[in-house]
Formats: sequence, C-alpha cells, structure tokens
Amino acid sequence: MIDAHHHLWDLNAVSYPWLEAEGVERFFGNPAPIQRNYLVAEHRQNAEAVGITASVHIQVGAADPWAEAIWVDQVAQQDGAFPAAQVAFCDLTADDRDAALDRLQSLKSVRGVRQIVGRAPGEDQVTGTGALVSDPRFLEGLRAVATRGLSFDLQLIPEQYAAMAHVLGQVADLNVVLCHAGSPHDRSQQGLAQWAEALCALSARPNTFCKLSGLGMFDHDWTQDSIRPIVSTVLDQFGAARVMVGSNFPVDSLYSSYTAIWEAYDTLTRGLTPTERQAIMGDTARGFYGLGS
Repeated sequence: MIDAHHHLWDLNAVSYPWLEAEGVERFFGNPAPIQRNYLVAEHRQNAEAVGITASVHIQVGAADPWAEAIWVDQVAQQDGAFPAAQVAFCDLTADDRDAALDRLQSLKSVRGVRQIVGRAPGEDQVTGTGALVSDPRFLEGLRAVATRGLSFDLQLIPEQYAAMAHVLGQVADLNVVLCHAGSPHDRSQQGLAQWAEALCALSARPNTFCKLSGLGMFDHDWTQDSIRPIVSTVLDQFGAARVMVGSNFPVDSLYSSYTAIWEAYDTLTRGLTPTERQAIMGDTARGFYGLGS
C-alpha cells in the first residue's frame, strides 16, 4: 500500500511561514498542534502500523521551495520508501520557470509539481491564487510540465473546476491528479450534489486522476458515514484505476489518527474487487508517480 499524499517538515532545516505563524486560524483549523517537527521516522511508524510500504511527499508552502525540495530529496535518498517520490513546488508563471524545472529535475525523487490554484473560498479571495486559471503563463507552464514528462498535482475548489477543465483541454498530454477529492468544502447534501455535478468536467478527462485525501479539512468531525458520499462519487466518476489514497498527514492529524483514516478507506472500498482495491491502495499511485523507476 502507498500513502500518495503526505508532508514532512523539519522546522530547523526549512521555514514554513504559514505553519510558524502564531494565533492564525486557517480553513483547516488551528495549526498549533502540528507546529512541531514531523520527520520521516514518525511518519514511517504511522505508515507501517497499517501496512503502508511507500509514500509520496507533497510540497507544503515552504518559504524557499528549492530548499524544501533538496531536503526532501535527501530524506528520500536515505530512506528509499518514505518518501519514495516527491511533488515539488514550481511557480509556473515565473520568468525563470524553465530554469526552476531544470533544477527540480536534477533531483532523483521529483516526479511532479504542485502550484495551488484554490484552498478554500475565503482564503482564495485574499491570496488571489484562483487568478492562475486565467493566466496565459500558467497554461504555458503546464505545457512545459507535460513536455518534460512530469505530472501536476492540482489543488482547487469546485467553483474553479469548469475554468480549469478548459485550461486542461489545451494540455491534452498532461497527467493530473486532484488533491483532496477536489476539496468539496460544502458538505451539505446540496453542496455535495453540486460538487459531484461539477466534478464531471474534470473526471471526463482520461488522464486526470483523483486522490481520496484531506477529507477532514472541511469536516473536522468526519465519520465513515459522512465521507461515504465523497468516496462513492469519486469511485463512480474516476474508477479505481484513476483513484489513489493519501493521509494528508500531519495536517489531518488535527482531526483523527492515521489508523482511523486507513480503516475508513478500507471499510468504504470493501464492495470492490481485489484488483480494484489494490489499485486504490497502491497500484494507481505506483503507476502515476513511477514509483520503483
């Protein structure tokens, strides 16, 4: 099994302004409990306890993204399985984009990049990250990512799906994976229905995949029953061959244990065939990120 979405941080090695800020409530809650080092030994202990054998590290807002990428690569080289690969940050609108991508590809662990398009409606109004969707430089950056054989981790909110689908339609050969099931932030019955309808614009694209991850960020008191509609919709629209599972630890440790997350996904996928379950729990991530290559 593979944890396809998690973070590590050593606050003595790399600075994370969002994490180090005191008294700042975020859309995902109060970060105070995770304002400490979360290192590979702790993650490995969490993962191995439930049978995880490899993982993928996702960039997480470092002040110096290159320093984060180097640090993660060093950790990966020492351990080999935790993480087995990383998705690094690149500003696809920057003048030095190509040089930055060259540099990232010099690191053995890098398989893709992430530049967040949307986190949550309130925060997005402040940060303006949603403007990426209409920025021609972002489109050119995605094309550069595809040309290099890298993948793109896409974090955005449902209100941005239609516009993003139009952008992705112009980069047909780019392999994309949605982070956190596309961040369905409105968990009302109507909100989930609207999310599912909007999601079709992205799931219709054959080389767009989806992660079941981070589902606690908008439902801090989540239960297996409360996330069941999300899991069901993702599986219906993408199929097991395009779905992977991630813990989003340590962020999701604010709401539950590592074991509880994996037990939930195990329970909610028991109606699938063994092949389908193996895809979701490991094979999809292994193929998408080229783990073992």
